[in-house]
Amino acid sequence: MDPGRGKRIAGSGWRGAAISLLAGLAVWEIAGRTLGFPFLPPFSTVLSAGLDLIRSPEVRRHLGISLISLAVGFGLAAGLGLPVGALMGRFRKVEYFFDLYLHAFLATPSLIYVPILFALFGVGRGTQAAVVFLYSFFVIVANTMVGVRAGDAALTEMARSFGAGERQVFFRVILPGALPLVMAGLRLGMARAMKGMINGEMFIALMGLGALIRTYGGRFDAVHVLGLLLLIVVVAVLGVGLVQALERRLARWAD
Repeated sequence: MDPGRGKRIAGSGWRGAAISLLAGLAVWEIAGRTLGFPFLPPFSTVLSAGLDLIRSPEVRRHLGISLISLAVGFGLAAGLGLPVGALMGRFRKVEYFFDLYLHAFLATPSLIYVPILFALFGVGRGTQAAVVFLYSFFVIVANTMVGVRAGDAALTEMARSFGAGERQVFFRVILPGALPLVMAGLRLGMARAMKGMINGEMFIALMGLGALIRTYGGRFDAVHVLGLLLLIVVVAVLGVGLVQALERRLARWAD
């Protein structure tokens, strides 16, 4: 493939995304100024409120607490989900043992476990990190399992025919081939971890961005609620961006 063509395609993608974003924000601004709905302030007003929130020491303290819960919960989910998914994809007996639990948790809304965790651990960062963990862990496991199982059987057999052991086959053939689906699972896991962070804080936490949304929502303060929403979107985009940066580094290793 021509490298210049790839760069042109990437550039076109970024330009298209930027145009779409600007168009959406323009529609928001016009609708907020013309419709006069109290719960739909103009984007410029929300942006100003969001910047004021970021400059507030109290909001930065809440943001720091949320980020700690996100980092701990997602870190544990990735640290445990990747090896569990790899084992399930590689060994049928491991899959048979965990498969029922995996599908049960994937099919059940994660929010219903929040009261159970609250009853077990009380109000604290441990509970919030556990909520983030439950939201992201099973998605990471499922994608890793599928990625490992979808490896090229012909390449695996060829590696074995040349004397490669199980460890070499896994790390040099199966894992590089599974990398796209594994990283997709991490991206989805990060997105779900953000949902878990906010949902958990809105229900049980006394601190964090979700707790702030609950406070401002109770006051019917749409401007500050939407300002916090912008801040959460920025955090989510940065989190997914970190996973994508890791994916680019690992892609070079896989190549």
